[in-house]
Amino acid sequence: MIRSMTGFGRSKYEIDGREYIVDIKSVNHKYNDISIKMPRVISYLEDKVRKEILSNVSRGKIDVFISMEDFSEKGKEIKLNKEIAKAYIKELRELTTETDIDCKINVIDISRFPDVLCIKDEENEELIWNELKHCLGEAINNFISMRETEGNKMKEDIRSRLNIINGKIYEISSFSSGLIEEYIIKLNTRVKELMNTDIVDENRLAQEIVIFSDKSSIEEELTRLNSHMSQFIDLLEKDSPVGKKFDFIVQEMNREINTIGSKANCLEITNRVIDIKTELENVREQIQNIE
Repeated sequence: MIRSMTGFGRSKYEIDGREYIVDIKSVNHKYNDISIKMPRVISYLEDKVRKEILSNVSRGKIDVFISMEDFSEKGKEIKLNKEIAKAYIKELRELTTETDIDCKINVIDISRFPDVLCIKDEENEELIWNELKHCLGEAINNFISMRETEGNKMKEDIRSRLNIINGKIYEISSFSSGLIEEYIIKLNTRVKELMNTDIVDENRLAQEIVIFSDKSSIEEELTRLNSHMSQFIDLLEKDSPVGKKFDFIVQEMNREINTIGSKANCLEITNRVIDIKTELENVREQIQNIE
């Protein structure tokens, strides 16, 4: 299924006094660029989170926000860092003796200084990862679901534009089939007018027709264009990421239609070429956001 590179997914998971929230959002990007923000206390799980994202998403600028609140008492122990507390007290006493500040050192105040008291969490790391993985999995599923919904809308829009392009290609093919006959009549008439005679050098006329045919023939370009169209339509039904392939095919289609436009000595064909180029540009804008 076609996926958009724009999406959002969220999940919240609560268990045994612990609460996890995972938000994932993305926009289009040429490659896979993942940014993860998570609490320092579980930052050791960042690599595992990244691998989970990479196993499910191939392209996009992806921002992952993870929060965790642990209200459980299991595995927790309050530790007093006595050495840091003594260092604070020593510095404060020196400050008191060197200045006129009257400083009463209070144990409660000391406990509020950074790193004096800390909560040691001896929770099983595997348990935390399994809980976070559950929440992350739900967020990824919601995220992918939104990308698929957006991708389906884009698919329908692209398909309608391809139908328009296909119709224009058929019209160009119809006009091109009569170009040689039309050129023969015009050339014959023009020669007679210039020479003021009904006698025309058939050999010379045949040479001019061959030269014109070689210069104006667009059969090869139409064949390749139809082949690219067929490939594009087949890719619309693929389940794997196809955004980069779409981009390449559109470039090749533009190349062929530009060649047709430069060869065509026909206003009707030129008008169809302009119509196709307009639709191709709309398709190109759409596929920039396909995974």
